Amino acid sequence: MRPFNRRQMLHSCGAGFGSLALQTLLMRTASADSSGIAAQNPLAGHAGHFPARAKRVIFLFMHGGPSHVDTFDYKPELSRLDGKPLPIEKPRIQFAQTGNLLRSPWKFRQYGQSGAWVSDLFPHVGRCVDDITFIKSIHGSNEAHGGALLKINTGSDTFVRPSMGAWISYGLGTENESLPSFVTINPTLGHGGVRNFGSAFLPPIHQATRIATSRHDGKTTAQIQNLTHPQSKRDVQQLQLGLLKDLNILHQTADPASAIDSELNARIDSFELAFRMQTEAPEIFDLSGETESVQKLYGIDEESTSNFGTQCLLARRLSESGVRFVQVSHAYWDQHSELKEEHTRLAKEVDKPIAGLLQDLKQRGLLDDTLLIWGAEFGRTPTAQGTNGRDHNPHAFTYWMAGGGVKSGFSFGESDDFGFYAARDKVHVHDLHATILHILGLDHERLTFHYGGRDFRLTDVDGHVVDQIFA
Repeated sequence: MRPFNRRQMLHSCGAGFGSLALQTLLMRTASADSSGIAAQNPLAGHAGHFPARAKRVIFLFMHGGPSHVDTFDYKPELSRLDGKPLPIEKPRIQFAQTGNLLRSPWKFRQYGQSGAWVSDLFPHVGRCVDDITFIKSIHGSNEAHGGALLKINTGSDTFVRPSMGAWISYGLGTENESLPSFVTINPTLGHGGVRNFGSAFLPPIHQATRIATSRHDGKTTAQIQNLTHPQSKRDVQQLQLGLLKDLNILHQTADPASAIDSELNARIDSFELAFRMQTEAPEIFDLSGETESVQKLYGIDEESTSNFGTQCLLARRLSESGVRFVQVSHAYWDQHSELKEEHTRLAKEVDKPIAGLLQDLKQRGLLDDTLLIWGAEFGRTPTAQGTNGRDHNPHAFTYWMAGGGVKSGFSFGESDDFGFYAARDKVHVHDLHATILHILGLDHERLTFHYGGRDFRLTDVDGHVVDQIFA
């Protein structure tokens, strides 16, 4: 007779797991593990449905909603009709009431051979436009941050669904079994919280590993809390994990009907991953080996850009080490007032690091098979909120992509003359997701998971691939 089952053991001995790594365990194969713990890695890499244009994604997420009409979607009519009423109808449902048209406080300039218009908020990105595809007709369905974030990150603003990174992890696995397939750096814990990077009903091993950055004494560092424990030696950890495995086998033998315990098995999978990460992740987080010129490229030597520059450089290091999907978040672009002051400050924090990341990927040959994405949960209204602000606008906003087989120096889709609605070649959020999956070699209609009596997918029952942006 067993003295206790696995759940009882976890309840009674939970404090003892403090000696283990945050997400811990084992060797790559059972034969390589002298403790006899099984080691079939659920994150092992595998091919998609067809040849991929890119192997990995870096998603630069601007939480709060930067104004598209003040960044990358130039609208001369806003200047011409500044202060006048919007000559078209406003949406039936609005997050808040807005007034008359408000011109952009920034000048727009044409850059590169493509002549793309970019505002003075993003001069560094502007110099990279010949490597970029702009999509200026994205539209969603939710005016509130919480619903809009969930829509962008999970495909649903109503139900609990797996995040895009989790779907990609499920579909392709990782390129490096010692690292997770999905990493999120400084994600928001509001507006949907962990659901924005969770796995929902997919196996929990596909949820994101969260990395936090902090700044002390003028230096930005990144870490995964409790990843390493110097007091717990490797051989001791293996013995502890061997005990867990033995208890797992006992449980399955004694009660075959309940052998599938996904929650506990996922926890053990995460222990195994973190055990492997202990040897590789600390080296990736150590940026001291990067040259001075590279650190300057990302703006790490400057106070205003050091934090986000560190995140972008870390994203490159994680991607080149085999992480399939890296999301880097920056907040908080929600200027219902003080638009000029706050957009200026926020853009200064990210412009140079973003351009540095794009250039660094390109010069290392990584941009060819890495898809770099910039965007947010929605854009902002061309009409004024108060005297110096803009409200949420999910009806038209801009994303841009670089690398990963997309066209260079290209613009697709248009919003109307004022930037309120997507007007030509509209791209719904589901279309955006379908396109990203296609670039990675995944058919969004075939990437499904059976749960609750039906097959689910990231794009629900909609979505069309935007073939026109492919090179």
